[in-house]
Amino acid sequence: MTSLRAGCRMRAQKTLAALRMRYPNPAGQLVAGNAWELLVATVLAAQCTDARVNTVTPSLFTRWPNPEALAEAGQAELEAVIRPTGFYRNKAKNLIGAAKRLRDVFGGAVPRSLKELISLPGVARKTANVVLFGAFGINEGLAVDTHVKRIAHRLGLTEETAPDAVEKDLTALFPHEEWGNINHSMVLFGRDVCRARGPRCQECAMASFCPRLEPPRKNSRGARLKK
Repeated sequence: MTSLRAGCRMRAQKTLAALRMRYPNPAGQLVAGNAWELLVATVLAAQCTDARVNTVTPSLFTRWPNPEALAEAGQAELEAVIRPTGFYRNKAKNLIGAAKRLRDVFGGAVPRSLKELISLPGVARKTANVVLFGAFGINEGLAVDTHVKRIAHRLGLTEETAPDAVEKDLTALFPHEEWGNINHSMVLFGRDVCRARGPRCQECAMASFCPRLEPPRKNSRGARLKK
């Protein structure tokens, strides 16, 4: 485990209890009917809101309902459909590449392991973890997005800034069976209460034990500044 602030394990226990109380049945906000649709939606959600992705995917899945279909899509044609999600050229390239690999290597099925998922173009650990838990109920890791990272820092659960390092700290603090739920709960909590700007601390059930920290500042070369 990386260096953590004193008392973080106790705060993690209190955090889990508070999140369970507020979100007894947390769920992801991306609309998807199967593992393939969740994979596509999660790729599109990079630097885009889930709500906007959900406006794009119905027409996308109607035209290309499976990897075999999307593997034959034209780059420009797919770009036109997913344009509202931003970074559409790179996303289209990755989605077509992922569809081809699923067709050619995995028989058209979304694999159920982190190692295999991250072999797909455009799929890193966060996306893979979202798909594994959301589609298969597998807790192989804990997806770290901007909400999870922000809340983990404010609660003093990590001092790291790289998503993989934050994930390592959080998986050491929370029970294995809760990793997927922690991700969903923190995302919801980050939207509802612990916002990047104007956090609603007066409404927060964690206010009594939250140290309200922020990620360490860095200089122009990326080195941490001394406190």
